[in-house]
Amino acid sequence: MLFTTFAHADDAAKAVRTLVEERLAACGTILPGARSIYRWKDTVEDTGESVVLLKTSVQAVAELEKRLRAIHPYEVPEIVVVDPVAVSAEYASWVNECCGGGPDEPG
Repeated sequence: MLFTTFAHADDAAKAVRTLVEERLAACGTILPGARSIYRWKDTVEDTGESVVLLKTSVQAVAELEKRLRAIHPYEVPEIVVVDPVAVSAEYASWVNECCGGGPDEPG
């Protein structure tokens, strides 16, 4: 799973759609309404964002990160990859099929 953020939900949706269409992510969940407080170029910013959770395969994660960097509007996008401790076999199979060119149907 890869986490990222976008300033606008519409930008997030466009990026998620691209990544799913390109088979780099099986699914992207967009969580609008986040509030991020962070330091950027010697200023403390307080902005609204949408958090995006991208579900991908181990084999696709490097290419997903590379492509996300290319299409992301931020100068320094947040890209955090989390290795799940446990995933149901059926869900993992569906993710792998979606990201590997196999059938599009969930387990």
